[in-house]
Amino acid sequence: MQVATRYRQRLGAAVIAATLTAGAGPAWADTLPGALAQAYQNNPQLNSQRAIVRATDENVPTALSGYRPSVTAAASIGRQYQRTENQQGGLTVVTEGDFTPRGVGITGTQTLFNGYQTGNRVRQAEGQVSAARETLRLIEQNVLLNGATAYMNLLRDTAILDLQRRNVEVLQEQLRQTRDRFAVGEVTRTDVAQSESRLAAGRSQVSQAESNYTSSKATYRQVIGVEPGKLSAATPVDRLSPGTLPAAVDTGRAQNPNVTAAMFGIDVQALQVKINEGALLPTLTATANVQQNWDVSPSTPNQFSASVIGQLSVPLYQGGANYAQIRSAKETLGQKRLDLDTARDQAQANVVQAWGQLAAAKAQIEATQAQVSAAEIALNGVREEARVGQRTTLDVLNAQQELVNARVALVTAQRDRVVASYTLLSAVGRLSPVVLGLPTSIYDPVTHYHQVRDAWAGTRTPDGR
Repeated sequence: MQVATRYRQRLGAAVIAATLTAGAGPAWADTLPGALAQAYQNNPQLNSQRAIVRATDENVPTALSGYRPSVTAAASIGRQYQRTENQQGGLTVVTEGDFTPRGVGITGTQTLFNGYQTGNRVRQAEGQVSAARETLRLIEQNVLLNGATAYMNLLRDTAILDLQRRNVEVLQEQLRQTRDRFAVGEVTRTDVAQSESRLAAGRSQVSQAESNYTSSKATYRQVIGVEPGKLSAATPVDRLSPGTLPAAVDTGRAQNPNVTAAMFGIDVQALQVKINEGALLPTLTATANVQQNWDVSPSTPNQFSASVIGQLSVPLYQGGANYAQIRSAKETLGQKRLDLDTARDQAQANVVQAWGQLAAAKAQIEATQAQVSAAEIALNGVREEARVGQRTTLDVLNAQQELVNARVALVTAQRDRVVASYTLLSAVGRLSPVVLGLPTSIYDPVTHYHQVRDAWAGTRTPDGR
């Protein structure tokens, strides 16, 4: 009875400390929101995608440059020798000498019309920026989901390791008492061997639990970016997801970042069709030039010129390349529309799957809690029956193992419950630091966009590089 009491107290304390998923942990313990905030700030994959979005922002001022003039300055200098023979009154007059021709000039070119290509390129670049932001949102969701999974995996494996270690302590006590009973002839050598075998198995389970713990700890460091401390309990985020499956499906089909990125992809490709069609329209440009030259020739010491020229170019036939590019762009546009259908179907499948996993996890918790309670009662009864000779040592060991398995299943179910709630939130497209209320500053890609959109010159980035 003493063994049963100690066993129940030790394992019960471990489960209560490590598997409850409601309430807050100690102030000094790591929390799931805190870990996700660290991942949001430190994860290199996420920071890399932010840099990609900033680079994509520069497509807009690049496209806007089509509205602006291009200005070129040129200067030249050289040394020239000239010899001239002229006939004057039957005589040949030779004139020779060297001089230094030099000059400076400025040329400005402005596109007045190019088949609406510049306007379409600007809108296409803005669509590319929007698509890049949706891809960033997808990476954010993946990082936050991976962070929540890594946190809960480590919390689970920490609890399981503690359970297995305490189980070994109980089995050691069981073996000691079995040997004492064997010494006084109450049990046989077989009972001792069974206790020794079960203790060896328990130690093997501790080794496996230690391996799982080490692996989860390494994954936590990789995803979160810091070494884990003492992890506190975590709370599911069901309240942030739609309350019904149809509502969740509709939200996922509309707000999942894969879907929204595909929608912007269609807009970008539709504009590419218009850009290619614009190449078939006339192009009108204006060119202004100012030129000052010195020592143009021995008889022309100075020369100044200025001009403004308008040029109209009408494409007639370029070997069929433009037409092929238009047809290709239209086919790609059809592909993008099919990709959107695929993304919506995939989003719906992910929502339904996540919804089912969450419902199963909730049911699993209720079942494992009942299993733990029943296993505790069974263990107490088997021990009492073994004390009066109605049960064998093997029966007691089996009852102990069933209780350990039930508590491990409860720990796993608690982990699955939290991870499934984050998975569902990701599937519907709402897994973000704003929705979660993470204690961190939020990266806003719009800030950099406005900093560079109307920039006419400069090589330094907004952050000073």
